[in-house]
Amino acid sequence: MDIYLVGGAVRDKYLQRAVTDRDWVVVGATAQNMLDAGYKPVGKDFPVFLHPQTQEEYALARTERKIAAGYGGFQFYADPNVTLEQDLMRRDLTINAMAEDAQGNLIDPYHGLKDLQQGILRHVSPAFAEDPVRILRIARFAARYGFRIAPETMILMQKMVANGEVAALVAERVWQELSKGLMEQQPRLMIETLRECGALKIILPELDALFGVPQRADYHPEVDSGEHTLLTLQYAADHDYSLEERYAALTHDLGKACTPQHVLPHHYGHDLAGIKPLENLNRRWHIPKACAQLAVLSCTYHIRIHSVSQLKPATILNILKKTDAFRRPERFEKILRVCLADIRGRKGFEHQQYPQHQHWLQLLAAASNIDAQAIAQNQSSPDQIASAIDEARLRQIIPVHNAYLQSQAQSH
Repeated sequence: MDIYLVGGAVRDKYLQRAVTDRDWVVVGATAQNMLDAGYKPVGKDFPVFLHPQTQEEYALARTERKIAAGYGGFQFYADPNVTLEQDLMRRDLTINAMAEDAQGNLIDPYHGLKDLQQGILRHVSPAFAEDPVRILRIARFAARYGFRIAPETMILMQKMVANGEVAALVAERVWQELSKGLMEQQPRLMIETLRECGALKIILPELDALFGVPQRADYHPEVDSGEHTLLTLQYAADHDYSLEERYAALTHDLGKACTPQHVLPHHYGHDLAGIKPLENLNRRWHIPKACAQLAVLSCTYHIRIHSVSQLKPATILNILKKTDAFRRPERFEKILRVCLADIRGRKGFEHQQYPQHQHWLQLLAAASNIDAQAIAQNQSSPDQIASAIDEARLRQIIPVHNAYLQSQAQSH
């Protein structure tokens, strides 16, 4: 039997990137041959084995046939007569369809190295259209490498969307690919790719609806709300935000698509309107709890956080309580970082001053600087404890907030 290194390990070697995972294809062997050599079987749908020492995956060369809609609708055929070229043909992109033999010689039947050198994402064969997950994968690779998509591949993706293949995607695979794409260097390219092929309207219709919706005139009239969202997301990526923060940046403005335009110039007009579409999105793709919660809080409060100079101390305290900032200050800090990305997610505003960030942290620190236990012990009735603690926190907030307002007035 012959063993070849395949897929991402070969691709990343020629991109001079660190190789983290190595996958192998075995040609000319049976499952029994692998078992006899000490490999451990792990594949349910097709023969995949773990190397007894390295624990890396070794798969028998195989072909596949589409038998049903969706990601799982494939029948696999593994046989010693299946060639390496046949195995590579079933892969998604030419840059992923390269292999190396035991001597390190490149085997590249579909010209993946040329596409790699030219920065092109191109499908290997028409079988690409049989797996809708590949639309998400190619969008994610665009975000990772900044490569352009071959025109014929984009046409094929558009046909897949028109044929309804995207509707067969399951939530777990969608989030798996989206979350990986959000953590790439240029996540905005993932969203742009999905939009160009028409998949965004099906996968994330709430986000797709933002394109064409104007921004507030005093914010950035040259770009629409969709472009602003992409700029906000890209700012988050450029500054190494976490997955939760990037997802919140992506979804913070969903309410703009369902808010009458005359409301937009006013504060708090679209933030609350975005909660329902965001919650629908979270349910549809089974978004993890940490991401979903941060996104909802950021969507709900980002306008009010921006407008802290117009808030009364009691409103400030209420926001700190509603966001659970006293118990989870680290999450509140993430909300503030999403707000910062929102402000700076505009062309020419990448270094915009945002004193609200530090002020909210000072407000939280001041309001936390009370002895809640002592306050509770001094109350004659348990019913009075909560209001007494609130009053103590307000006494801490007021001087800090007044000093901020004064400094802002002087700076203007």
